Amino acid sequence: MPQQLIMRLFGILLTVPAALISIAVHESAHGYVSYKQGDPTAKNLGRITLNPLKHFDLFGFVCMVLFRVGWARPVPVNPRYYKNPRRGMSITAAAGPISNIIMAFIGVIGYELVGLISFPEMNTAYYICVTIYMFFQVFASLNVFLAIFNLIPIPPFDGSRIAYIFMPPKAYFGIMKYERFIMLGMVVLLWLGILDVPLDFLSGALLGGMEWLVELIPIFK
Repeated sequence: MPQQLIMRLFGILLTVPAALISIAVHESAHGYVSYKQGDPTAKNLGRITLNPLKHFDLFGFVCMVLFRVGWARPVPVNPRYYKNPRRGMSITAAAGPISNIIMAFIGVIGYELVGLISFPEMNTAYYICVTIYMFFQVFASLNVFLAIFNLIPIPPFDGSRIAYIFMPPKAYFGIMKYERFIMLGMVVLLWLGILDVPLDFLSGALLGGMEWLVELIPIFK
């Protein structure tokens, strides 16, 4: 089997646990922030949990593993509990991408730390460290992609709900009617690779900025 194919399969294998962790934290962040604003909906449904099966969407998960961007089963929230529904909805929506950025930072710190370890020979410990290093790389890259993807200001992404605070309600809900068609269109664009260039550019820039910040820490100099 060609080495390139082996590495590709290994990368997919590492993406599975990375994706499960990421969707659990992302969706729980939505539910928790909504709960802190007075909405008990997600809590009552058991959706503020790090159990990924509670948030699992098969098609979205497959897209995440194959294309590095995807989705989970949305956490239900009720903005009528918020003191300011428009602002509350925007804050709740922003919690997901923010959680992805935090996880990406953790990933960067993780592989930077593992990168400090050196081995005189390629023994078992060496291959374990390489695997951990690659997992943190996949974890950081995946979460950067998810943050950027979810910040796209069109439905059904979190960015559209963040933008809600700046849009007239009539215009916002008019666009929301086409949520399913927009999602289908985005899946087609992902499948055709049309979004690869802008997503790769933005994710590379954001990941590079994170690495630069982490490397300012004295231990990494």
